Amino acid sequence: MRPLDEIAAPGTEERAALELLDLTALPRHLAIIMDGNGRWARARNLPRVEGHRAAIRAVRETIETIARLGIPVVTLYAFSTENWKRPRREVAALMSLLKEYIDRELASFQANNLQVRPIGRLDQLDPSVQRKLEKAVDGTKACTGTIVQIALNYSGRQELIEVVRGVARDAAAGRVAAEAIDEGWVNNRLMTRGLPDPDLLIRTSGEQRISNFLLWQLAYSEIYFCPVLWPDFGTRELLRALVEYQSRERRFGGLSPRESRFEPTGEPVAKA
Repeated sequence: MRPLDEIAAPGTEERAALELLDLTALPRHLAIIMDGNGRWARARNLPRVEGHRAAIRAVRETIETIARLGIPVVTLYAFSTENWKRPRREVAALMSLLKEYIDRELASFQANNLQVRPIGRLDQLDPSVQRKLEKAVDGTKACTGTIVQIALNYSGRQELIEVVRGVARDAAAGRVAAEAIDEGWVNNRLMTRGLPDPDLLIRTSGEQRISNFLLWQLAYSEIYFCPVLWPDFGTRELLRALVEYQSRERRFGGLSPRESRFEPTGEPVAKA
């Protein structure tokens, strides 16, 4: 982790939030649904593409802050399989912005020791987009800092369908017994294999749903719904989300330490 002054300047709202954090208990994996670009543009009487363009600043600032905090993994939901339903011109503009972003930010990724890993059905993307993604992966494969997963043409349901298909093929070929299939077996066949599940999911724009994102991996994630539209999201909002995350008690289906210390027996209490 970087010195505090590199994360937030003294005397700012960001620094006040930063000083509330236990920097030894940050999420290992942070997932973000970046929502609200279109509404941001509409509120300013701009074309929707300008909202996507403004979102690049939020991506840059958020990733840099995550890296400075030393959070090991961040996964950004950039483009879902459902997003193909949007107007063709908007989709083309999004893909063009993605290519521009990689060209412009690759040096910054390397300087910040960030490793880029795209996930999703990448083979269905335009070859020019695939080449840019390969450039980002190759250019950052030696980096050892924060892993930046970019979910593109991604669907949580489709990811699970592919796992089920793999089970069916392996079972038909006699390579796996039904009894051998457990959570670990599934985890090793997901696109996020080898990485911890997200501890915290942030969704911007005030919407309160997970939109087919990391359906298996989010089973025990804390969820923070932020009212801010994504182009206005930055270090301050990120730190506030982390403060809220640390205020919660993660039980994973069990009891809190306080609750586990007292279990009523149903027997009467003896009087002194």
